[in-house]
Amino acid sequence: MGQRPYLLSFLLVALLPLARPLMAQIGGTAVVFLMIEPDSRSAGMGNAGVAVADNASAVFWNPAGLAYQTGTEFGLTHSNWLPEFNANLYYEYFVAKRHFRGWGTFGGHLTYLNLGEHEYRDAQNNDLGKFRSYDLAAGLSWGFKATDRLSVGTGARLIYSSLANVAVGTQKTNPGVSIGIDLGALYKLPKFWLGLTEVQYNLGFNLTNMGPKIQYSDSKQSDPIPTYLRFGHALTFGFDEYNKITLANDFSKILVRQRSTEICIDPADENTCTLEYSTDPFYKAIFSAWTPISVVTTATTDEEQVFETLSILDQLLISAGFEYWYRDLFAARAGYFYENPYNGDREFLTFGAGIRYNIVGVDFSYIYALEEHHPLANTMRFSLLLSLAR
Repeated sequence: MGQRPYLLSFLLVALLPLARPLMAQIGGTAVVFLMIEPDSRSAGMGNAGVAVADNASAVFWNPAGLAYQTGTEFGLTHSNWLPEFNANLYYEYFVAKRHFRGWGTFGGHLTYLNLGEHEYRDAQNNDLGKFRSYDLAAGLSWGFKATDRLSVGTGARLIYSSLANVAVGTQKTNPGVSIGIDLGALYKLPKFWLGLTEVQYNLGFNLTNMGPKIQYSDSKQSDPIPTYLRFGHALTFGFDEYNKITLANDFSKILVRQRSTEICIDPADENTCTLEYSTDPFYKAIFSAWTPISVVTTATTDEEQVFETLSILDQLLISAGFEYWYRDLFAARAGYFYENPYNGDREFLTFGAGIRYNIVGVDFSYIYALEEHHPLANTMRFSLLLSLAR
């Protein structure tokens, strides 16, 4: 087997959890590890968190959430990624935040996805050695209060993706480098009472990973990074000083616009025609991605291609979560995540728990896939938190 099939094999492993049918929009993006939800808390709530964002992991969910936080906090998350593949992939996330009086709250993160070790062979199947593949991102975020009710936030990250450092034919495959910019907002309505229950209602918005395309070779081919819009709301019911429940609901969309152009050597002969694909730059895709798309539902050598048109609503990812706290010491969580079968095909339940004691916190989450043998089935995350003086 030649060099390129080996390269594509682990690229597909990286893309599988987010793009099972590759004809969906996400199939046109690179560095999809940027979309992996990092903290066990929101992961246990069905991946809902844009309107919660009240710990250091707000740098991922919504940097505007940093504005309402004080003190210093550190967090570390570990997950064996895609355990069903038994491929020794793992995900690490380190995050920290600190409040500076008069300036707001700053956060930083380091994200690492290990994609394992791979063989490198030539066209004659000769063993040319091994190489390791990984994705890495590091960034800073800042959140501040625009008013007592409204906060805004921003962030930037450097992205480094080392899939292979080998020669593929006459082309050299290099690590890809890009940057991503985030913008977020969080609005907290005044607290109100439902009977004897105090209620807090939040609205959140986060536009993340706006940046240039990433390139892995010395050819002109490049792929967009996954610009991602997340918006949602959260209701927190404070029943008394011991019991509190939060209900959160997020909607999100990948802002990628892929186009195809038919190129014919001989316009009179359709056998000489091929399709060339391109994607809009992020500053155009933010607007052009809001259109229905056609995806292939059947494509074999024996059957004609069958297309399905996905509306804007079909392209939305839906997260819903529940969290119960007892005396801010113990938490129980559950959630649901849904993605259209022709636009990623992820559907699962999540469960989680957390404890807090003094300055230490521990969170855990688990994915229960509703489809048998799904790549994300049985994925677990473990998070350790350290919260210092406020």
